[in-house]
Amino acid sequence: MLTQVGRQIERSLIGSFPEGVRRNVRIELIASVAYGIFYATALSFLPVVLRRMGASSTLLAIYTSQTYLGSVFTTLGVLLMRRRRPLAFAATCWLIARSLLIWTLLITQAGWLLVLTAVYWLLEAFPAPAYTRIIQAIYPVSYRGRALAAVRGGMVLAILIATPLAGLGLDRFGYRVLFPIASLLGLTSTLLFTRLRVDERALPPQQERSLANIWALLGQNRRFAIYLLGFSIYGLGFLMCLPFFAIVQVDRLHLSYTQIGYLGLAQSLFWLFGNLFWGRLVDRYSGLWVLRANLAIALIVPSTYIWAFNAWTLLPAFMAHGVISAGIDLGIISTGMDLATPESVIEHSALQSTIIGLRGMLGPFLGVGLLSLGVPDRAIFAIGCCFIFGGWLCLGLVTTGARRRDPAAELS
Repeated sequence: MLTQVGRQIERSLIGSFPEGVRRNVRIELIASVAYGIFYATALSFLPVVLRRMGASSTLLAIYTSQTYLGSVFTTLGVLLMRRRRPLAFAATCWLIARSLLIWTLLITQAGWLLVLTAVYWLLEAFPAPAYTRIIQAIYPVSYRGRALAAVRGGMVLAILIATPLAGLGLDRFGYRVLFPIASLLGLTSTLLFTRLRVDERALPPQQERSLANIWALLGQNRRFAIYLLGFSIYGLGFLMCLPFFAIVQVDRLHLSYTQIGYLGLAQSLFWLFGNLFWGRLVDRYSGLWVLRANLAIALIVPSTYIWAFNAWTLLPAFMAHGVISAGIDLGIISTGMDLATPESVIEHSALQSTIIGLRGMLGPFLGVGLLSLGVPDRAIFAIGCCFIFGGWLCLGLVTTGARRRDPAAELS
C-alpha cells in the first residue's frame, strides 16, 4: 500500500519528464527529502535555540548575516573550481559543512555555536555557482522550472512532516541530541546527490575570466545590474526585520518550540504548494515575473509582526514566508540564467550570489542599528516594508526578453 502511494507521488512529481531528465530529478528528489529533514530538525530552529541560550539581538543579527557568508566568496569559488568537476566541488564543501553539526553535542554557549555556524554557512553556500552549472547541464530550459519545483517539492514535503516532530523533540530532548542526528541526514543527502549524471561536454566551456572581468559584467549587462539592485533593496528590507522575528516569538509572545513547530508546519505546507504553483509559472512566463510577484507577497511577513499578539496571529506571516520561500528560490535561479548568456551563466551566478551575500551580511545590522538608536521593533518592520516595496518597483524596470533555449541541456 505504502509502495503504491509512493509510486503515485513520484509519478505526479516527475512522470511528465523525458527519461534522461527523469532519472536526475528522481535522484535529486530523494537527496532533497533527506536535506529537508536535516533543515527542519536543525537549521529552522537555530535562531530560537540561540535566543534561548541567551543570544542578544546583535548576536542574532550576526547569525543571520552568517547565512550569507559563503555567498560573499562565490566569485572566488569560480576561480577555484575551473579545473574541478562542479559535482565533486559542491559535494566536498557540503560534506564538510554538514558534518560540523555533530559537534553541537558538546556546545552549550551561544558564542561557540555562532563560531560553528559561521564555518557551516561559509562552506554550505560557497559552491552555489557549481550547483547552477550542474542545473544548467542536467535540466533543459523547457523543463527547468518544473524540475526544480519537483525537487523543492520533495524537500518541503519532508520539512512539512519533520518540523512539528522536531519541535516536540527539541522540547523533550534538546538540540544537543537532535542536531547531531540532523547532521547525519545532511551527510546522507550529499552522498545521494553525488549520484547525479552530469554531462558537462554538452555545455559551453567555462570562460577563463579574471576576478576583475567577472565584476565588469555588471557594467556590461545593464538589465542584470538593475535586477540585482532591486533584489538587494528588497533583501535589505526583509533582512533588517529577520533577527527580530525570533525576538518577537520568544520575548513578546513567549512561544514554545512546539508552537513554533506547528507554525513551521503551516509555513512548510504553503512552501510545498508554492513549489507546485511557481514552477509552472517560471516555465510559462519567466523567473523575473515570478520573483516580482513574490516580492509583493513578502510585504505580508513584516507587516504581520507589527500587530501580532499571540501565536496564531503570526499565521499569515508563516504562510506568506512559505509561499515566497518557494517563489524567490525558483525565481532567482531562473532569472540569473535568463539574464546571462549560456557561456557566462556560472560567472553571472557567482556575481548574483556575491551581491546577495553582501546584502545579506549588511541587512541584519541595519535593523539592529536602528534599534540601538531607539527605533522600536514595530517601526523597523514598517521601514522594512518600505524597502520591500522599493525593490518591487525596481524590478519592474527589468525585462528578460524571450526565454533562451539551451540546446546543450536538451541532450540531458
